[in-house]
Amino acid sequence: MTEQHFSAHTRSRSGRSSLGVAHVDQRHNEEFTVVGNHLAQHPDLSLTAIGLAAHIQSLPTGTPVGIKVLAAKFPEGETRIAALRELEKHGYLSRTKERLPSGQIVTRTISYNKPRTRRGPAAPAPRREPAPDPKEPEQPAHTAPNAALPVPDAPDLPAHRTARNVLAGLRTLDPRLHLAERDVRRLAPAVAAWLERGVAPEAVQRTLAADLPSEGVRHPAGFLAHRLTALLPPPFEPFGPDPEAARPDPLQNCDGCDRAFRSPRSGRCRDCRTARSAA
Repeated sequence: MTEQHFSAHTRSRSGRSSLGVAHVDQRHNEEFTVVGNHLAQHPDLSLTAIGLAAHIQSLPTGTPVGIKVLAAKFPEGETRIAALRELEKHGYLSRTKERLPSGQIVTRTISYNKPRTRRGPAAPAPRREPAPDPKEPEQPAHTAPNAALPVPDAPDLPAHRTARNVLAGLRTLDPRLHLAERDVRRLAPAVAAWLERGVAPEAVQRTLAADLPSEGVRHPAGFLAHRLTALLPPPFEPFGPDPEAARPDPLQNCDGCDRAFRSPRSGRCRDCRTARSAA
């Protein structure tokens, strides 16, 4: 990205002509961008492409510059904005696909104020900030987060509605956990699995929002997907009033026939008791 300069030398253009363009040049002291004549007078670029390149070079680092974004900003429409491909062909722009830690595929765009040539070295890519390091390890970027998410054993529509409210309400605890609607719907079954295991909705929210990294959360959906998977509690099965009641009676030796039988106390087996009663 071209750096914006805050001072520039005044350039005088002497001579006047009755033909062609005349220039009135004034000094820019702020909010200007230097564009090379190799771009402004490029013989093979369309006027739309030259204008797009000048606009992109004037933008701050990090500004979205996709075709849909630019088409929504300018009246040319997506067909003419597709002149971005001309800038790629002539070395003023590069666009590469990249997978984020959340698993989402995005386009990484780099603008060059001087065109790259096939023989010359490419200009270095801008330095990227490292991803935040949460308290627990993040899920590896090459894995599919959807496949690892827990799901409830049985579908429960009320539980899913509660799960969506749990996720949507996280932003009230911390604005860094703001989720898009599609992320809420994707993560809701995992929250429903927590609810199925006896965790209260408020407890789920507290667990997901606790101890957020001080560096911030760049991808809240991926961060929450990791926590919902890594911190999933085990199933909770409460004991009955007497856990020992489920155990079988111990083996006893019959006092009459010495045959083994199960009973809470020693004595005679059922056959011996029946025969004795008949006698």
